[in-house]
Amino acid sequence: MILHTQYRSTQILMTLFLCLLPGILWTLNPHPAVAIAIGLFPIAVLLTPFLTVLLFVMFSFFRIHEVFPQLYDLKLPLLLSMASLGAVIWHIGLTKKINAWWCPELTAISVFFGLTIIGIPMASNVAVAIEYFEDVYWKIIVMTFAIAWLTRTTQDFALAARLITFFGMLVALVAIFNKINGIGLVEETRVTIGRAIGSVLGDPNDLALVLLLPVAFATSLIMTDSMGRFTKLFGLFSVLVLFSAVIATQSRGGLLGIIAIFGVYGYRRIPSKALFFSLAGIAAITLFVLADISGRASGGSTETGIDASAMGRLYAWEAAYSMALHNPFSGVGINNFHGNYFFHSPHWDGQNHAVHSTWFGVLAEIGFPGLIVFITAIVMLVKTSLHSLQRIEQNLNQVDPAIHATAQAVLAGLLGTVVSATFLTQGLTWPIYILAALVIAVARWVNSHLPPTLATNTLPHNRNDTG
Repeated sequence: MILHTQYRSTQILMTLFLCLLPGILWTLNPHPAVAIAIGLFPIAVLLTPFLTVLLFVMFSFFRIHEVFPQLYDLKLPLLLSMASLGAVIWHIGLTKKINAWWCPELTAISVFFGLTIIGIPMASNVAVAIEYFEDVYWKIIVMTFAIAWLTRTTQDFALAARLITFFGMLVALVAIFNKINGIGLVEETRVTIGRAIGSVLGDPNDLALVLLLPVAFATSLIMTDSMGRFTKLFGLFSVLVLFSAVIATQSRGGLLGIIAIFGVYGYRRIPSKALFFSLAGIAAITLFVLADISGRASGGSTETGIDASAMGRLYAWEAAYSMALHNPFSGVGINNFHGNYFFHSPHWDGQNHAVHSTWFGVLAEIGFPGLIVFITAIVMLVKTSLHSLQRIEQNLNQVDPAIHATAQAVLAGLLGTVVSATFLTQGLTWPIYILAALVIAVARWVNSHLPPTLATNTLPHNRNDTG
């Protein structure tokens, strides 16, 4: 009798939710696309929720509707966001078909999310902080948990690795097309995408940042044994295209990131570390020559001493530190660095500047507690990734290659992010949180399917991967 009553209560709650949802969505955003999304909601529920969430993340992160402007008026990110949110609520919140679980890494990330949200009403410009939260950050928060909880099976990991590589390759192909045809170039030589329509990818540094994540996954498809010939060829083509696009951005942070990603794979496969570091040095010099950094209008060979680009970063970091000193506990608020530059930089040149550093960006906008929690979360994620990969490579006969490929990719991606973070602003954007969610999902799979082993502080090495 009790079970029957509970079942009826669940039915009533689900019915009320389904009746109220269309009205709530239309009240929040009375757009024709909302009506389409409401009509597609049952289909999204029937489809795998992971695919729906993953497609939304791909469109939001890679800005596909801006890369291909023909898709812009279709409002695909809006449709996918509503379908994803509905699928997550249905499968996790209502039917309980997918269990929500917890781990220390999610605690650290949640604390950071909490500090960010607490800082919104204390921001120097509350309207700017609220706008960024409503447009971007709440989606990042929800999708971080969704990816971590929904990525459960071998097929999920395989799909994530391939879709991240595929969409990254599409963006890279457009970047190369723009470079060849001189479309949207910055400083005469640096490639961008969608600059004319105000896209995030209209900044070459942000474009390079977006391309780093698929580089890590494409390389893993090549370097992981037993992935299949077609998959390896797909990974090889994608790496070449992505590599060329990063070079075309002439972003020093992007180049450092791609060196770090390739370095992770090389370090684990080259027995002689002296040979590895020698090759790494030669590769770094070669990359900077290929990117023709000296030919940039800023930071090029025409500038003496510390170039304007480098000095601009130092001035921005000085301003970030000043913001944190004046607002030590909450910072100036998310997305408020740019508007506060004038008040905190002693080197005013007539315009506000971006911070161009993840660490200083978090310090300025979230404060000292936010930076401490952020760094703690990153360290925890790197350790977890290392431990998971070690256990996988000690039990390769029990692990599908897709799991192994994803574990390698998230480790390389994380370390590439840590290296490039010094010069690229990514503390409150998608890449770190996608990687964090996948690191947590891999660790969950490992804990559920493999025997425990002792963790190490060094990069695990697998001699069976010939790539």
